[in-house]
Amino acid sequence: MGQPAQQQPVPGDQDEMSPKPDCGEETYRGTGRLAGKSAVITGADSGIGRAVAIAYAREGADVLIAYLDEDDDAKETAGYVEEAGRKAVLFRGDVSDPAVCRDMISRAVDEFGKIDVLVNNAAFQMTHESLDEIPDDEWDYTFRTNIGAMFHLCKAAVPHMPSGGSIIGSSSVNSDMPSPTLAPYAATKAAIANFCASLAQMLGEKGIRANSVAPGPVWTPLIPATMPPEKVAEFGKDVPLGRAAQPVELAPVYVLLASDEGSYISGARIAVTGGNPIL
Repeated sequence: MGQPAQQQPVPGDQDEMSPKPDCGEETYRGTGRLAGKSAVITGADSGIGRAVAIAYAREGADVLIAYLDEDDDAKETAGYVEEAGRKAVLFRGDVSDPAVCRDMISRAVDEFGKIDVLVNNAAFQMTHESLDEIPDDEWDYTFRTNIGAMFHLCKAAVPHMPSGGSIIGSSSVNSDMPSPTLAPYAATKAAIANFCASLAQMLGEKGIRANSVAPGPVWTPLIPATMPPEKVAEFGKDVPLGRAAQPVELAPVYVLLASDEGSYISGARIAVTGGNPIL
């Protein structure tokens, strides 16, 4: 169990990973819990985003698959959505640009007529051993991508979300147990959890719920693309369950938070950490 040392250029390619992550392509079975809903998922080409897209489609939702530039991964994800009999919309762009965020929401509204679920999942991280190693522009880009994009996407999407809508932010165990080598990323993940808690209170009167998911180590392209090979080989071994999660193991939580079964869950941060507690 585990993975060998390996490295890729940013942002990483799922097909080049060893072993290839399990996003539920062969295993996830839906039961119609999102029938009639439409969802926007950022970072949906691979990893957690792909697992959520596959699960949402098999639960009955149409999906806009937003991604940076990993065209092959994104098309593969779209194929799984379409195989489930749902509409797949591909949207290529860098969410660190507010105009791209607004264009994404406009495209979703044009395609679906409404947005029931917004999953803010796209993220950037890079490992650094000291503060002076972190370039100024990388700090700014991390914040624009991870939390700035969430603000712009939510601001654009909320007017098109009906009562019963759901906003989900991908936070992290780093929001509560920040890694010193991932300082910019960890700070943004705490901000995501905090922003979701604010949104839950702000949007409650509209019937829109907001929650965050706090994953622990998950085997996604972000890992070999942003960590040195020796850390990749040890990734996930220090949690109580002794391994990194597969993306499919996150999908059921995102389904619950998007579904009507989660109708009274708002303002929560749900840990999926392999045993590491969050406060």
